[in-house]
Amino acid sequence: MLINFFNSLKEQKLPVSITELFALLECLNEDIVFGNVDDFYYLARLCMVKDEKHFDRFDRAFSSYFENIESTADLLACEVPGEWLRKQFEASLSEEDKAKLESLGGLEKLLEEFRKRLEEQQKRHQGGSKWIGTGGTSPFGAYGYNPEGIRLGQEEGRSGKAVKVWDRRDYRDLDDSVEIGTRNIKLALRKLRKFARTGAEEELDMDDTISSTARNGGLLDIKMVPERHNSVKVLLFFDVGGSMDPHVKVCEELFSAARSEFKHLEYYYFHNFLYESVWTKGRRRHAETESTFDLIHKYPDDYKVIFVGDATMAPYEITHSGGSIEHYNEEPGAVWMQRMADHFEHLVWLNPTPRDYWEHSYSIGLVRELVTDRMMPLTIKGLEEAMNSLLH
Repeated sequence: MLINFFNSLKEQKLPVSITELFALLECLNEDIVFGNVDDFYYLARLCMVKDEKHFDRFDRAFSSYFENIESTADLLACEVPGEWLRKQFEASLSEEDKAKLESLGGLEKLLEEFRKRLEEQQKRHQGGSKWIGTGGTSPFGAYGYNPEGIRLGQEEGRSGKAVKVWDRRDYRDLDDSVEIGTRNIKLALRKLRKFARTGAEEELDMDDTISSTARNGGLLDIKMVPERHNSVKVLLFFDVGGSMDPHVKVCEELFSAARSEFKHLEYYYFHNFLYESVWTKGRRRHAETESTFDLIHKYPDDYKVIFVGDATMAPYEITHSGGSIEHYNEEPGAVWMQRMADHFEHLVWLNPTPRDYWEHSYSIGLVRELVTDRMMPLTIKGLEEAMNSLLH
């Protein structure tokens, strides 16, 4: 059974190996968990998953595999030695429970009947007193009432203790293969941090206060220091309008997160590609512009530059004079991007279009070449890659 479960994890592209599988088997051999799928879930996740960004993929694999196990006769494929199963069952029963089992002829009779009915049953059953199902009085199933029962496939115990957390998928927005969402953008951006203490002294320096007080014979000597701030400086350029309209929401979320994470943030807008000027407001046709040439000379080269756009356009918009669809540009956009890349050492391009489509767009290939292949998808993993690139 665990071999097939292991293969299910591999199918979900979890980085698991035989080492993790052996660790799980060793834990089971030591009886760390028994007879409770929820307990097994936590143990398996502990052994198999080394990074929280893979929690959601693990949940999907676990739910898919074990839901099938609970609903079909595949449960019989779990070749658990009968004697071991019997001993474990008996160890978990109170004297009162053991007495109740005698009404069905004992534990062996109960297990035998359970396997027999599982083989005979062909479909889900609701209510009644015989088949394995829900809401009935059969000793097998879920949400029913029988003092000598085996619970199977029940999402939640009647006492509320067993909850199938893998079905809730609490970690779905931590998956690094999905497009970014509100909760995790800040976490990805926080990789781009370089702290410094500047400004007024307004934060208590606990270590220095303790040392100074001790040197002062026990008389309190408070020491203050400037608050730590992220000293990274960022220039953010958003492509707006046209093919970027479907990506407005994710761009708004990225912008909001960036404003809260970076104290030194400047932002501008462009359409399709960079030319001799950019807009200072998203409503570009009615906004003031600022010269790209002035930006290059205004901001020092220690600024981190992030372009956000789908890079999807006619190739001549990048390569030719007059290529812009909104005005006549005397110099090709490629020239302006090259000037930007020459001045700012740390520059990346975030693309909301999934990476699988990039090879089918000639303009995306041109942009990737201009930014020396520092284009990343607008996903959690892509953001993390971009932040790491900007730091090195």
